[in-house]
Amino acid sequence: MSHPVNLSGIHHAAYRCKDARETVEWYSRVLGMTYTTAFAENHVPSTGEYDPYMHIFLDAGNGNILAFFELPNQPEMGKDPNTPQWVQHLALKVASEEALLAAKAHIEAQGIDVLGPTHHGIFKSIYFFDPNGHRVELAADIGTAEQYEELARVAPVMLEEWSQTKKAPRHADWLHELARAEHAAKA
Repeated sequence: MSHPVNLSGIHHAAYRCKDARETVEWYSRVLGMTYTTAFAENHVPSTGEYDPYMHIFLDAGNGNILAFFELPNQPEMGKDPNTPQWVQHLALKVASEEALLAAKAHIEAQGIDVLGPTHHGIFKSIYFFDPNGHRVELAADIGTAEQYEELARVAPVMLEEWSQTKKAPRHADWLHELARAEHAAKA
């Protein structure tokens, strides 16, 4: 029996921004995204409440859309004080490790601090912040089909163990070994 909800992808992911123009310009300049669409309303369509907004849409490639809301009548943007800043982030995919390194050089040339690359076993990432304070990750997959299959195999076991112990299961320690081995080889 199939599931009654048949998803075909993410239509868009939406975040808040401080300034719509600045956000469009930054994502275009830094990440090469194309600004495609804007909606501006004085009343929220879903609730009818008065809350003027600008809703902007940027093409992140392959039909993936990143959107932002500028809300000038709302209190200043804040962050969840109980969530570490490394947790909530937007991860975007790049084609290869070489593309990741080229992106890092480009982003740093824009005067933006970049952390990484960080080796996650099956992908490598760099991290930086947009002008709104959102953490952005660029990730390049480097894993093999066998590695992804093994991760899929142990995922249910890991989730069950985590649910019972709230401690990191060791079923995928080989991911960390790959990262340590590469780091040792470069040293």
